[in-house]
Amino acid sequence: MSTGVAITGMGIISAIGNNVAENYSSLLEGRTGISHISKIDTVHKGSIMVGEIEFTNGELEAKLGLSADNNYSRTALLGAIAAKEAIANAKITNIKAYRTGLISSTSVGGMDMTEKFYYDYLESEDNRRYIEGHHAGDSTEKIAEQLGIDQSLVTTISTACSSAANAIMFGARLIKTGKLDRVIVGGADCLSKFTINGFKTLMILSDSYNTPFDENRKGLNLGEAAAYLVLESDSLVKKEKKKVLGYVVGYGNANDAYHQTASSENGDGATLAMEKALAVAGLEPKDIDYINAHGTATGNNDLSEGRAIIRVFGEDVPEFSSTKAYTGHTLAAAGAIEAVYAILALQNNIIYPNLNFETPMKEFSLIPQTTLKDKALNTVLSNSLGFGGNCSTLIFSK
Repeated sequence: MSTGVAITGMGIISAIGNNVAENYSSLLEGRTGISHISKIDTVHKGSIMVGEIEFTNGELEAKLGLSADNNYSRTALLGAIAAKEAIANAKITNIKAYRTGLISSTSVGGMDMTEKFYYDYLESEDNRRYIEGHHAGDSTEKIAEQLGIDQSLVTTISTACSSAANAIMFGARLIKTGKLDRVIVGGADCLSKFTINGFKTLMILSDSYNTPFDENRKGLNLGEAAAYLVLESDSLVKKEKKKVLGYVVGYGNANDAYHQTASSENGDGATLAMEKALAVAGLEPKDIDYINAHGTATGNNDLSEGRAIIRVFGEDVPEFSSTKAYTGHTLAAAGAIEAVYAILALQNNIIYPNLNFETPMKEFSLIPQTTLKDKALNTVLSNSLGFGGNCSTLIFSK
């Protein structure tokens, strides 16, 4: 098996917790963060459910010590909070002591600020500085500034729902090829009216709690979140005597280009991504102990991913579950959210329940893990399947 790239720090903020410890506690207790919309002024307020973070922008700004005239989008605020927790968790005191980069991902970017000032854009010069934060790279730049690495390698990935998984994969490759000693990787996305309206148009939003891999699934719940991991080289870990939380041992990406907003019905992209990740890790399907599935609870995703899992694992499918019934689908941040959950599963030898499951899908006999389960884990596979057929798989080990 590949020795992998060391993970030495993690940070997260989501609808089920404001840090790693709170998220893990919610996972153990089966506590969902899904509720009716309360913080966004939208016509869909009473009709759909989402995973909202409890803090207002003002409270997040205060946590970061920002001045009142800042132009941080909510995506940037969430990302900075999670990234700073990851740095603290990795016990990094001088971030410039080693070649350090940031690879951040987002889909929504600064859309929340653009919405806020859209109609007044031409009325005041002052409004324009807010809309300057619209593009995806702005949140990455602001996170880099907060971390003190704005003069280093800083880049943004936006490949829909596989974005953060691709950020982790890219960071691991930069370390394995000796380009950097340390990379902070992950993603952030906030909720916005644009996102809600877009997914409503696709008719894949649920008006109740999402039910991954259930025959009667009605659609997904959108969520907002941010999560980052600190990846470090073996030489840095040895030199600094760093505590290792886990390793990125395998990764794979494939794009079947099946449809702009749907996955292949036979799971072609997901199958290729899992096979590539296993090959990079030097593992066989039988070596995987648990799958944290993408599992969005849409008709298309769960069918496609389920068929892909069967194609890769045959009749010996390991325990699997989706954690999106906890957080909602956090779009570009999803791969990083679930990477944190995968490492926590490995550290604590636990498999999370697939909440809200009742009825098996008629197309196959796969049944997700529905209760919290203790199990000795050595490897966890995590899928992230994006619009446009961009599918990514990560494999983590102790």
